[in-house]
Amino acid sequence: MPLPSFNPVEYSAQLAAKADRFRADFAALGLPEPAIFDSEPLHYRLRAEFRMWHHDGRIDYAMYDPAEPGKPVLIDEFPAAAAPICAVMPRLRDRVQASETLKRRLFQVEFLATQSGELMASLVYHRPLDGQWEPAARELAADLDIRLIGRSRGQKIVLDRDWLLEEFELDGRHLRYQQIEGSFTQPNGGVNRKMLAWARAQAVGTGADLLELYCGNGNFTIALAPLFDRVLATELSKSSVGAARYNLEANAVDNVTMVRMSSDEISDAFAGGREYRRMRGIDLGAYRFGTLFVDPPRGGLDEATLRLAGRFDNILYISCNPATLRENVEALQDTHRIGAAAAFDQFPYTPHLECGLHLVRR
Repeated sequence: MPLPSFNPVEYSAQLAAKADRFRADFAALGLPEPAIFDSEPLHYRLRAEFRMWHHDGRIDYAMYDPAEPGKPVLIDEFPAAAAPICAVMPRLRDRVQASETLKRRLFQVEFLATQSGELMASLVYHRPLDGQWEPAARELAADLDIRLIGRSRGQKIVLDRDWLLEEFELDGRHLRYQQIEGSFTQPNGGVNRKMLAWARAQAVGTGADLLELYCGNGNFTIALAPLFDRVLATELSKSSVGAARYNLEANAVDNVTMVRMSSDEISDAFAGGREYRRMRGIDLGAYRFGTLFVDPPRGGLDEATLRLAGRFDNILYISCNPATLRENVEALQDTHRIGAAAAFDQFPYTPHLECGLHLVRR
């Protein structure tokens, strides 16, 4: 797939084509008419990373066309990136260009922004960072008014803090999320808010307790928790669990129990398998689970997790891979039907489409 062309005039037609493909791919599974949630046509990405290409005594941002993976495409701007990232890109490049300390063997720059106005840049090097780097980096961070981190193999220098605080309104609540550098966060902030609102709308009235797998930093957990009596949320990544605990406290959510476990481990625990030290003090039998929420990686749900899912009256499934989503829904056809569907355009101008399904017990 070549590098995308960002033309807002073409956006609506491209999204319509993706939505039609979603309808066709799931038609045999009884897909109801999906809600289609669009993106801003430009400046929608809160995360962006670029190689730094050294040539003719200067450096430039570069990306790679998958059709010619060895050939860098030098870029001056990236219209998909959030406006704060676009604004700081040329300034950062020029400042680094003027400093041998900051420029030498700089390999990559990673940007992270929030809708609430914070911005971070991580400078990644192919050399150890010496004592001269930090003073130069602090001056750069102050001049650009950004958070700045330096990384090389086995080394990470954090000038202030390695996380941003995202804040936005959702259904009358002011939500706060800690987003840690290097950990997963939703790249399209505007579409993410639409995903959260859709998931909340589906969860209304399902009642009882919620089991959430792959909860990450609590992106959906924080939004969904008030709709349930109790929530048991699981995540394997240590940094994401730490951020989720911070976010629960920051949002005064007190009905969630976090467990650092993988989906196959929690599935085994539900099936009466071995005792897990991390489940100590948690009585699964005391929960009244009625809803399962999953937002798995591209591989979808494994067989053990599918067996677990089949026990729930309601399954809210957010998927970044329609192919594995279709396989999983086919595996659940005997027990569940599709009650509602949605498509979320996280990545405009690409074939990628995020999907949401509400599966209801037959």
